[in-house]
Amino acid sequence: MSVIDLPRARRLAFSVVLGQAGVSAIAALCAWTLAGRVAALSALVGGGIATAGSLAMAGLVFGSGATGDARRAVSAFYVAEALKLALVAALFVVALKTMTVAPLAMFTAFVATVLVYWIALVAALPAASGARRGV
Repeated sequence: MSVIDLPRARRLAFSVVLGQAGVSAIAALCAWTLAGRVAALSALVGGGIATAGSLAMAGLVFGSGATGDARRAVSAFYVAEALKLALVAALFVVALKTMTVAPLAMFTAFVATVLVYWIALVAALPAASGARRGV
């Protein structure tokens, strides 16, 4: 049975959320500079949606019931990912129905923020047969 280094994984997950929040703020500042207040708010909302999804996922996976058991961790990830997708969809619906947004700014910030998640994931993966070391 595999054991997961839970403290390291928890730190990584919440570091990703912090990185996403930073990218959201940078995207909002760029949007404000380029297109004004509505675009800035839209970028903040788009990035915030991605960040909220990741925060919810990290909280569910690494919450008080988290264990180092690999099977339980995989199950928790599947459930958390499904809930994350549902939360992201719901937040987009709420934002689009209740706010006047600049769609390009909102979706661009969302994509930029999601990229933080994927870049961190790829960077954290162990080297596969020495492929990352150029062997």
